[in-house]
Amino acid sequence: MAAETASLAIEARGLARAFGENPAIAGLDLDVARGELFGLVGPDGAGKSTAIRLLCGLLQPTGGVARVLGLELRTQPDRIKARIGYLSQNFTLYGDLTVDENIAFFAALHGVGGYRARRDELLAFTRLTPFRRRLAQALSGGMKKKLALACTLIHTPELILLDEPSTGVDPVSRGEFWNILSDLLAQGVTIFMTTPYLDEAERCHRLGLMHRGRIIRTGTPAELRAALPGQVYRLESSNLTAAYHALRQRWPADRLVLYGDRLHFWTHSGADEARAAAAELEQRGLGPVAWREITPSLEDVFIGLLGAEGVTHEKSET
Repeated sequence: MAAETASLAIEARGLARAFGENPAIAGLDLDVARGELFGLVGPDGAGKSTAIRLLCGLLQPTGGVARVLGLELRTQPDRIKARIGYLSQNFTLYGDLTVDENIAFFAALHGVGGYRARRDELLAFTRLTPFRRRLAQALSGGMKKKLALACTLIHTPELILLDEPSTGVDPVSRGEFWNILSDLLAQGVTIFMTTPYLDEAERCHRLGLMHRGRIIRTGTPAELRAALPGQVYRLESSNLTAAYHALRQRWPADRLVLYGDRLHFWTHSGADEARAAAAELEQRGLGPVAWREITPSLEDVFIGLLGAEGVTHEKSET
């Protein structure tokens, strides 16, 4: 999606950050439109968290340029911080303070005067009003995430940056958290997030696939699926784990993904190669084998595109 500079919440060109001799971000090019939900995905160590900390002004870049909400990242970090919200993986709540007191603390931290009406609004928004006098240490994991988000929103940021915000919470709490994010988008807030969950990535307007400190592909979920050449087939066998390991002796890891109850096989050669894979399994006594072409999942796409970059990816079930 091409966006005019004036309509961009984040614009980065060649943004870099090294720790000593180790480049964590090796030239980040990125455009995020205002009002967009942009998801950054990639393997562990790709640089996703470092990218967010750079864009928040918590780290100084060692190269490149970026603008956040129209402000220069290098020269105006304090003005940027006043207009954004940042929720890290390990957002610190104060366990011996109540829900109300935690929000009051972060209001003071951001210099928000007359915050009580805003606090009540956020408690209702996050459905925490019945728990406002409960100590933070007594909250469930999902409720702690919602309280952390309320604290992040107390100064009404235009852009929020979320680093794996729903990691470690149960599926019901994840769903509630996403309902809150949807409401924020409806209010015009821009959301930039990292996530390890591909079902969450499906909800994003656009995605960036990050690898070795660079974004190697961006697009909508549909555009990324279309970027994967060839076809993906689902193979069904009497023993999928054994089938995966058998096929790995002939095909590389980026061509196969084992999900536990299904095995996906990516090929450039269409039905002929899928038929050959099925025959290989039959010959090894792992039949009967059924196979059919399917629409690739985002995980298929990401593993395939990373494989095209020369990355091996092992995914197995025990």
